[in-house]
Amino acid sequence: MAVNHYFQSGNGIGDTNEKRLYEDLIIEGLKIYGQDVYYLPRTLVNRDLVLGEDSLSRFDQNYLVEMYFETTEGFSGSQEIISKFGLEIREDTTFVIAKRRWQNQVDNAATLIVDGRPNEGDIIYMPLMNSFFEIQFVEDQEPFFQLGQLPVYKLRCTRWEYSSEKLDTGVDAIDSAEAKFSLDQLNFQVSLENESGAILLENTVVGADDNYLLLEEYGIQTQSPYADNLDLDSAAGFDTASTADDILDFSEANPFGGPNDGVF
Repeated sequence: MAVNHYFQSGNGIGDTNEKRLYEDLIIEGLKIYGQDVYYLPRTLVNRDLVLGEDSLSRFDQNYLVEMYFETTEGFSGSQEIISKFGLEIREDTTFVIAKRRWQNQVDNAATLIVDGRPNEGDIIYMPLMNSFFEIQFVEDQEPFFQLGQLPVYKLRCTRWEYSSEKLDTGVDAIDSAEAKFSLDQLNFQVSLENESGAILLENTVVGADDNYLLLEEYGIQTQSPYADNLDLDSAAGFDTASTADDILDFSEANPFGGPNDGVF
């Protein structure tokens, strides 16, 4: 017999109850010393099969879960450095999450690119710092097989460099980053038609009728024979055959010279 069967049920690595207790203690510790964060799974829209990236990816799910901010003395990494591309901020950190909590809170409900574990490229939003972190690597073997199991994930993260991804999670603090930092021109497009095809403008009065754009050929004198409004174009001489009543006379050869200058 390789191990003493009087201890650890003869398995040498602890029985099921011991493993469950150890995992419960880890979860309790994370709940006491951890922080509430939002896990944002990445959704691929148009993946580049050559470069393996998706510049059009979006984030439309959020999952609130507790994680422990492992680098308690500050960020790790190179911090602020000057490279050939200019100033770069490289602030790295590590988040710790219990595997059981991950499965219950995220994995069972989320649509993940790779099921069963946190994904590289997913985002963690930390309300305490109002900051986003991108997962670079998922460490699942630290601590190494204590009581014969791997109870936590350690997520190696760095500050997320936002590049106009869609944020539609339903959390205002997260979604507001898109309106503030996005360079996508389509976010600033104006909708000119409603569902019935009518041309619209923004309505500032709640419950009132929509405002409409007016065609250039619209004129109140044409629409109403009783209107006594002056026709601005005619009064200014813009639409008359004679140039005598025009505000600007473009027939002058040199409007800034003497009376005989430019006369041939």
